[in-house]
Amino acid sequence: MKILVDRLCETPTPFEFEAGPDWWKDREVSAVEPYRMTAEASTRVGAARGMGSDLLVSGALAGAIEAECSRCGARYRHALRDDFRLVLEPAGDRVPGDPESARALERDGVWVSEELQTGWYRGSEIDLESFFAELVALALPIQPLCREDCAGLCSRCGIDLNKSACACAETKPNSPFAVLAALRGGRDEGEA
Repeated sequence: MKILVDRLCETPTPFEFEAGPDWWKDREVSAVEPYRMTAEASTRVGAARGMGSDLLVSGALAGAIEAECSRCGARYRHALRDDFRLVLEPAGDRVPGDPESARALERDGVWVSEELQTGWYRGSEIDLESFFAELVALALPIQPLCREDCAGLCSRCGIDLNKSACACAETKPNSPFAVLAALRGGRDEGEA
């Protein structure tokens, strides 16, 4: 998604970027398993000049991925949605401290801080594709669940407890204080 800085005015100019599964495969974030993009991800952006020569970029990410449930292992479709707002200042002579960020400013004409809310730009054209890839990566679920009440798999026999119950005997977990009781010689708290 390339934005020509010279064409921006105080009224937001709309832009849209769409990326399909092939784009996802080419990104570093594709190495993050167990995700696979199943539908086009898109971002709608409004870019405008702010106070002075700052740029204001805001918009929304929308898309879907195929994920693997962390409890039961089932594949399911997970919606990606995220809103963002980015304020970019002219970089001037400033250079980011780490070499990778410096290369990004040189290559894309934009460097975005770690919190993805502020950054710098340089030149008459900025490319937000790397920023978009970062938004997708941050929108991925940390612990993917096919549904909130997923029962998962039986820890003994491995049956999917969402589909049927198992015949395994339910065992009561040991108390984390059982070790302390053993140190006291097995006496109960009520004993003197």
